[in-house]
Amino acid sequence: MKLTRLLLLFLLLAFLAVGGGYFWLQQALQTPVAHDYASEYITIERGMASSQILRKLESQQIIQAPLATKLYMRFFAPDLQLEAGDYLFPSPISPKEVLNKLEDGRTRAKAVTIPEGWSRFEMAERIAAQFPAESALTSEEVLTLMNNTELIQGFDPQATNLEGYLYPTTYQFEYGTHPEAVVEKMVQQFKSIWQPEWDSLAASLGRDKREIVTIASLIENESQVDSERSLVASVIYNRLEKRIPLGIDATNVYIAKLLNRWDGIIHKSDVEVDHPYNTRRIQGLPPGPICSPSKSALEAALNPASTDYLYYVLNVETGDGSHNFYADAAGFARGKAEYQRWLSKQRNN
Repeated sequence: MKLTRLLLLFLLLAFLAVGGGYFWLQQALQTPVAHDYASEYITIERGMASSQILRKLESQQIIQAPLATKLYMRFFAPDLQLEAGDYLFPSPISPKEVLNKLEDGRTRAKAVTIPEGWSRFEMAERIAAQFPAESALTSEEVLTLMNNTELIQGFDPQATNLEGYLYPTTYQFEYGTHPEAVVEKMVQQFKSIWQPEWDSLAASLGRDKREIVTIASLIENESQVDSERSLVASVIYNRLEKRIPLGIDATNVYIAKLLNRWDGIIHKSDVEVDHPYNTRRIQGLPPGPICSPSKSALEAALNPASTDYLYYVLNVETGDGSHNFYADAAGFARGKAEYQRWLSKQRNN
């Protein structure tokens, strides 16, 4: 009888010890603690053992219950894999939350925005600045990467560079990404935006895909208002049909960039230059895109409005970047005169 009581007492004490130990373990694992590294990335190198990772985080007081953490990993999560990467650990944070982050894996990334309507020249400067490789590339060297037409060969076999096919949007790239990989990702994004049914739409307009991208690049530069882009497209198509030069100033800007002489102002020499991109002189489309168009501009190029418009001028009354459209030269002349009066007042103010 006495032995039985002793055995029961022992079992009770053992149960209380185990229960207490488990309670302590859970409390230690679940209790958030403050540390001083919340705004700094902590790098876990590839090949580091779990014990090394825990010692590193313990030394920075991100994990302040190392014994509980080790016991949990040994007895409750023996298969837990801690991944290499760059981590932000908020403060306060519990050891269990730290382990969850390490299990998921994190690589430090940066957001890079490529605005709609940028040419490859502006893009090359931004990519060179944002993604310095081990041997930093200049913007000219990034431009050379943009001559890799193999990336777009199946879409545009006539392409001599990637102008028009580097899709403008905000990207997330890992730190250390090489500019070549950035360029490839931008082309992949363009290909994902282009819809299969757009091939037949282009054919119905009597245009190949390169011509559609070229028209879209002109639309992108001419109007930032989505709702009127199909009207701008109609002007382009109407002028092409009537064999009237497009007269789009953005192509003269592009020429200056090609010739490495763009200073922010369209000069008389830029307008009068004998060049295949000079839409004031040539009939028809320029040889290729002059920038990277957005999906909105591509859709407008594929779905032009049915109008008799041949001209447009900035609408100075609305102030929202929209335009007034005209079917005849007389209407255009009146609209242009109004715009020039408004422009003169702006310059004098």
